[in-house]
Amino acid sequence: MAILKVAHLGNPVLRKVAEPVPPESIGSPETQRFIDDLIETMMEYDGAGLAAPQVHVSRQIVSFQVEGNPRYPDAETVPLTVLINPKITPLSTAMEEDWEGCLSLPDLRGKVPRYTQIRIEALDRTGKALNYVARNFHARVAQHECDHLLGKVFLDRMRSMESLAFFPEFARYVAAPEE
Repeated sequence: MAILKVAHLGNPVLRKVAEPVPPESIGSPETQRFIDDLIETMMEYDGAGLAAPQVHVSRQIVSFQVEGNPRYPDAETVPLTVLINPKITPLSTAMEEDWEGCLSLPDLRGKVPRYTQIRIEALDRTGKALNYVARNFHARVAQHECDHLLGKVFLDRMRSMESLAFFPEFARYVAAPEE
């Protein structure tokens, strides 16, 4: 396995719509090795998730997992998940605005509205069909990562740039404000 180089905002790969993965190629050693590398890279950088375009591969593959993540210490647990060719459908109009960051926009945080309940349809890393409902933080992470497959970053979803902050200021004034 290998740690992959993360693309930063400005790299054209982050603004392209990713190509679907042919289902017959999912079990190939190359695809399986890439998925392993994607997961290892996500873990190395304490990411809640990582999408293939973020590591310079314009394919519809994302991974996410949240458990004891120092970047999201209060977040609910989200199991290790790999989605291939995902489709997300909101299950209501209810949205919640909350803070997000991104490995491709290092040291930035901003408030982003996301649907609170979504249906996820995708293939897993074995090619098995997935069809499940994600809520709250799990839904937020899935939407964030799947946005990368559409050439979107969290800045594109922000209603206002007024909350945009560099992480040191976010940590000082938002995460641990003075009393």
